[in-house]
Amino acid sequence: MATLDSSVAVIRIAVRRALHELVPEPDPTQPPLALVACSGGADSLALAAAAGFVAPRIGWRAGLISIDHGLQAGSGERARAVAAWGQRIGLAPALAVPVTVAGRPGGPEAAARAARYEALAATARHQGAVAVLLGHTRDDQAETVLLALARGSGPRGLAGMPARRRAGELTWLRPLLEIRRSQTEAACRALGLTPWQDPHNTDATYARARVRSSVLPALVAALGDRVVDNLARSARLIAADTAVLDHLTAEALAAARRPGDRLAVESLRGLPDGLRTRVLHAWARELGAPGSALSHRHVAALDALVTDWHGQGPTHLPGGILVERRADLLARVPH
Repeated sequence: MATLDSSVAVIRIAVRRALHELVPEPDPTQPPLALVACSGGADSLALAAAAGFVAPRIGWRAGLISIDHGLQAGSGERARAVAAWGQRIGLAPALAVPVTVAGRPGGPEAAARAARYEALAATARHQGAVAVLLGHTRDDQAETVLLALARGSGPRGLAGMPARRRAGELTWLRPLLEIRRSQTEAACRALGLTPWQDPHNTDATYARARVRSSVLPALVAALGDRVVDNLARSARLIAADTAVLDHLTAEALAAARRPGDRLAVESLRGLPDGLRTRVLHAWARELGAPGSALSHRHVAALDALVTDWHGQGPTHLPGGILVERRADLLARVPH
């Protein structure tokens, strides 16, 4: 009997663990469905192959979605070829889904990502899937932490990508966050799979590509290969701390609430600086300020209404929102 390659085995174990930990609402008519987002690269190919093997053995169904961003010549044919491969190995449904990236806000990376996640979520809902599996590896996590550091992100950015995130009835799973990219590449070789090499991964136009090709290799050369593991470990530790802070923020926000979507200054003033600004950030999001545009500068201006009040006018937040201080309350200025 042929020996199972260790890289294939470790990825199957990761997929099995991720699905076992997710307990969907029981459906007596059919097993739950998990869809793998598969670009055709080594990470997502290895993930899809593992899901196709593991899922039916633990009472799940596994399918595949390949997104065609339409940004490169032949992208449609490639997405359809990935979907056809998925069908051949028993993934059902196995779909190629085109998206429109042009005209979306943000840079090309952000626009493509937004289009991709919208399409994945919509397709998953249409197919009745309870989970979408994403092929991000420990290397991707390390790159994410470095990008967050470079951009001056706070703890939420430094926490990296979560292994599991619930959004309504759908759960996003990243089973490979403890798997190195070299292992997914080895798994593809062991399974006789030929991954697609995305030219965007080496295009210096994109920040992540520069981190992948230059920054992270330089750190590994200077500090050793463990730097990738240590960056990913830092993300896990910060994510755990951030979860505690989120809980404390929710409690403090509830205590400061007053009727009419207002906050009591007295309740806010006694909070530690880091907690108070998190409460103000959360409140601004509740008022409708888009998170992508809500910056440290906006939160600092809100905080000044609490800690440095000298009769200044209202604070302007993204989305055309104005917040003013009325006596001992923070309140949104009515239109």
